Amino acid sequence: MPAASQIKVMVVDDQTSMRAMIRRALQDLGFKDVRDKASAPEALSSIKTDRVHLVISDYNMPEMDGLQFLEAVRADPVIGKTVFIMLTGSSDREVVQKAAALGVNNYVVKPFAPAALKEKIERVFGELT
Repeated sequence: MPAASQIKVMVVDDQTSMRAMIRRALQDLGFKDVRDKASAPEALSSIKTDRVHLVISDYNMPEMDGLQFLEAVRADPVIGKTVFIMLTGSSDREVVQKAAALGVNNYVVKPFAPAALKEKIERVFGELT
């Protein structure tokens, strides 16, 4: 059982309000080290130099979408095993299948309740303490 307070998280979403909402939900679940970036290229650069345990990324973003970001993370020998949860505004089967093929650990369909996010995180890490 990992302690939520020990898990470093990077939240990536181009919408400021969504990043703030996810950050609050994670903090309410006991996460202490929550960082966020507005774009995938920024986040990718950041997690290469300061590694995290969990990436929660939106799918629909300019510059580099969530699938491209996931692919870049998985291709990197250092950060390739980082747990990756994709947020998507659609339950579009094609996006979900592509994410699964690229090695996403889980995904959450927006809008979502904090309990749903917790459940998806626990499916990967085990029950949080």
